[in-house]
Amino acid sequence: MYAPRVLSGMRPTGRLHLGHYHGVLKNWVRLQHEHPCLFFVADWHALTTSYNEVEIISESVWEMVIDWLAAGVDPSLATVFIQSRVPEHAELHLLLSMMTPLGWLERVPTYKDQQDKLADRDLATYGFLGYPLLQSADILIYRADMVPVGEDQVPHVELTREVARRFNHLYGREPGFEEKARDAVRKLGSKRARLYEELRVRFQQNGEEEAIERAHALLDEAQNLSLGDRERLYGYLEGGGKMILVEPESLLTESARMPGLDGQKMSKSYNNTITLREDAESVRRKIRTMKTDPARVRRTDPGNPDKCPVWQFHLIYSDDGTRNWVTEGCRSAGIGCLDCKQPVIDAVLKEQEPMRERAQPYVEDPSLVRNIVADGCEAARRLAQETMRDVREAMGLNFA
Repeated sequence: MYAPRVLSGMRPTGRLHLGHYHGVLKNWVRLQHEHPCLFFVADWHALTTSYNEVEIISESVWEMVIDWLAAGVDPSLATVFIQSRVPEHAELHLLLSMMTPLGWLERVPTYKDQQDKLADRDLATYGFLGYPLLQSADILIYRADMVPVGEDQVPHVELTREVARRFNHLYGREPGFEEKARDAVRKLGSKRARLYEELRVRFQQNGEEEAIERAHALLDEAQNLSLGDRERLYGYLEGGGKMILVEPESLLTESARMPGLDGQKMSKSYNNTITLREDAESVRRKIRTMKTDPARVRRTDPGNPDKCPVWQFHLIYSDDGTRNWVTEGCRSAGIGCLDCKQPVIDAVLKEQEPMRERAQPYVEDPSLVRNIVADGCEAARRLAQETMRDVREAMGLNFA
């Protein structure tokens, strides 16, 4: 049975913090138990905004992978690799750039938004304009079905879908396509072949969405199809050509908005973070010195949890009983601010303890991390080479 493939990446721009864990890594850990997953270090993407700070990128790559492993990413379940170690990403990006309209890139919402946010940097570069297309290449090179994103990243996945659709339209009609598709139908077996043909007619003649959904499920369950035959049958089903590149779906993931120590979003740029593997004493000191409701000047002054950054941590880490205790104690001045902070300190340290334990072998022996990444790069490149073989053939670049 075909299993949908998940792809996600992260830029190496420094040590990861609890915001990364609650926003991304917890979802990665869950997804790796549900689907084949590929998680990659997006070092080329880091260059699109930090091309003059390469030392930060090179220093951050290995520490970031250790943070992934510490958070629970399991290399026996997921493929972990570095983008630049798979040069097929760059080749596909180049080829896609030949057929992608310039306006598609200029209208990506984050293009202007990032330029405004990073006004101190010169982002009037070809690389920055093209980074959404590089993201598309990252996804399409692995024929990923699902991309876990937040709502702000959905336009990037939509661009990827448009690029895949345009590519398949331009290059998907391979010589002898219909004959090859009919041969692939016969490989389904007589019963499934009849059902496929029935669903194909119902969709193409009547536009029945249920018919195409059932046909997709039928193809997903077929175990004796090669990847090429599967792609032909997807395209034949919809009346097009071979689906060389797969249109991915956005996988909107649940994530808690992790507050920083000052109540803003946790971010390195705000200097309000707690890193994943931070020293326990440093964590205690940071939380104990967090600002609280300014109305509580003295221990006996009542406060309002809604105006206190510490309360936002309780929303992430505390159960209903603790939250009730905090709410009542704060409003009545029955507890002090240090009393309120202690359950948060305990919860954060409890969360971090297994992370430090999982990370320790890799800290002591960095070759373990490098071996994991080397194996992941090799596995990822095999998948990428399969896609590029089909892409080159479709574009008339297969001269062997």
